[in-house]
Amino acid sequence: MMLMERNILKKQTGENEPMKRVLLITNYFHFKQEKESNRYRQLADMLSNVPDIQLEVITSVFYQRTKSRRTNTEELIKGLPYQVAFIEEPGYRKNISFERLKTSKVFAKNTLRYIKEHKKPDLIYQVVPTLDVANTVSKYANDNNIPLVIDIQDLWPEAYRMAFNVPIISDLAFFPLLKKANSIYRRADSICAVSNTYVERAMSVNNKVKAGHPVFIGINLAAFDRNSAQSKKNEDERLKIAYCGSLDESYDICLAIDAIKMLENRPLFIVMGDGSKRSEFEKYAKVNGVDTVFTGYLPYPEMCKKICECDITVNPIIGTSVASIINKHGDYAACGLPVINTQESPEYRKLVDEYQMGFNCKSGDAADVAEKIRLLMDNQELRTTMGANSRRCAEEKFDRDVTYRELVAVVKDLLNIR
Repeated sequence: MMLMERNILKKQTGENEPMKRVLLITNYFHFKQEKESNRYRQLADMLSNVPDIQLEVITSVFYQRTKSRRTNTEELIKGLPYQVAFIEEPGYRKNISFERLKTSKVFAKNTLRYIKEHKKPDLIYQVVPTLDVANTVSKYANDNNIPLVIDIQDLWPEAYRMAFNVPIISDLAFFPLLKKANSIYRRADSICAVSNTYVERAMSVNNKVKAGHPVFIGINLAAFDRNSAQSKKNEDERLKIAYCGSLDESYDICLAIDAIKMLENRPLFIVMGDGSKRSEFEKYAKVNGVDTVFTGYLPYPEMCKKICECDITVNPIIGTSVASIINKHGDYAACGLPVINTQESPEYRKLVDEYQMGFNCKSGDAADVAEKIRLLMDNQELRTTMGANSRRCAEEKFDRDVTYRELVAVVKDLLNIR
């Protein structure tokens, strides 16, 4: 069974200019009531402002963040300038699980059925992951000569491979997923992604796309500034180090705690976010005597305000992570603070170096992290300079109002819209 709820959309167009029907398909769409900031909601808003486009968002009735079924769908879509369809799927309990792969097959099957029951679209904008829906939809698009844009926000099966890394066995187990991902990328008429690293991955198997479009997840910079306008700069002698994001397997909060423990005048560590390892991190901080405030999940406006009241940000990601440019990078840059980074992503490390907005450290090396924190603690002028560079990076690379124009241009180009 499939749940479908659609709001009514009316747009004025010229008499002889038929609307171009565009489908934006993603399991992970966040409505305004659910999350302040979301890549695909902002893209949907921008596409719906194009006079010749009639947009429909296809998403899941299952909401990933709460791991529960959406029950307020009418409220979620009220007043939106585009249509929305909610597709049934059973859901899952853990992000990295075979249960998640199983439910994605149901979502894919129901999504394809929904598409076939309605007027054929003029273009499909398909978000990856999940692989099942992208594989199913990309086949349909190619079979029906429908222009297909693929937008990669995470690499599957690489992310799963990191979590279940058993030599030989993992290679065999994830080979079918790798084959499926390659097929999806090959079918694309245009390739977009949240980083150049991901674009290059897809382009390596696609011989018909001449140039990809790396557009960072980014942030709504104007909204960030409004949210942080009431923040009070740290006036204490004691400095504050900020972390915001998930508290799960990929994030090495213990490394940051170890580094702070090595310092003579220890800064206060502010950890904003929640996740499966929160209690473990809390115990580790307490056992090591590092003064750490775990705020839990904060609404986005509160997070913006609180991070701007700190002095340094830390991006402690484990060395085996396949993540590239991620959500928190935009917030870290927007707040105008220097960043201490352990993430091995060459693309992000290059960004840190090029903008001179902080320090790249050796992954897993607490002494190196401590040394870089000490340099910033002892030199206010350096913090100010690197912080200004960080903000410049946000304005040039992470401001969605500017950077997402490229995504809209991709769609318009394939539709031959000026």
